[in-house]
Amino acid sequence: MPTVTELLLAELEREGAGTRRTLERVPEGRNDWKPHEKSMDLGYLSGLLATMPAWIKAIVRQDSLDLAKPGEFQSKPFETNRELLAAFDHAMAEAREALEGAADEHLMTTSWQLKVQGQVVSEDQRYIAIRDSVLNHLVHHRAQLTVYLRLNDIPVPSLYGPSADEKTF
Repeated sequence: MPTVTELLLAELEREGAGTRRTLERVPEGRNDWKPHEKSMDLGYLSGLLATMPAWIKAIVRQDSLDLAKPGEFQSKPFETNRELLAAFDHAMAEAREALEGAADEHLMTTSWQLKVQGQVVSEDQRYIAIRDSVLNHLVHHRAQLTVYLRLNDIPVPSLYGPSADEKTF
């Protein structure tokens, strides 16, 4: 029977592969583009998606993460696709390293807090925070990014099945 750590690592790899394929298509020079005035701009959204896997490091090694606090977990746009992909690869490496060093007991029994401007917005066991605040959140924002790609006439990758642009899995 696989450990919680092994299951999370496997899910990170599956979702990471699709996320990288999506980020590879982010166009340069359109960081300010957004589909609606209330939407995130393309640069911020793609930067968020690229760096989000590194949140796993914070969940494993810290007792909380404040998303509004300046530091390494702040999202930012990247000027080139190369920089964007390098940030994603770095975030994935940090996530893998943190998970590989985590015992299931640590992931299952320790309460962890997600904060915004010092206010606790969620408090969960670490493995739940990894699933909800990182992996599921990653899928959510990746889906947003595929809409941005479509609206910019950029081919959408197949993720869980064929897309209108890629007929293969």
